[in-house]
Amino acid sequence: MTMSDPIADMLTRIRNANTAKHDTVDIPASKMKIAIADILLKEGYIRKYDIEEVDGFKNIHVTLKYGKDKNVKIITGLKRISKPGLRVYANTEELPKVLGGLGVAIISTNKGVVTDKEARKLNVGGEVLAFIW
Repeated sequence: MTMSDPIADMLTRIRNANTAKHDTVDIPASKMKIAIADILLKEGYIRKYDIEEVDGFKNIHVTLKYGKDKNVKIITGLKRISKPGLRVYANTEELPKVLGGLGVAIISTNKGVVTDKEARKLNVGGEVLAFIW
């Protein structure tokens, strides 16, 4: 069965695994999801991710990050902004700041999938995919 919003599915899987205090979560892979996982890793929200092939399908195996004990969550919130039914775009001047700069906005630009800070440096706008804090 095809999915109408695979990025929302990825974020929901991570949110659910984080709430249930799981160590890892498997997500069906795509180039966009790998780029998002790369941003999560660079920003320190996940410990690591691996791409593995199971029965001819590629999966992203994400290892979640917690504080000293599992009661302290690094990912407090994940929110999908641009949806298939309502795309949200922002130019350079309108790029959102999540929690006044404490969170990260993931932006899909013509320079690739980047954070809001990188998009400001590159002076580009694009589709606002998600907020993470």
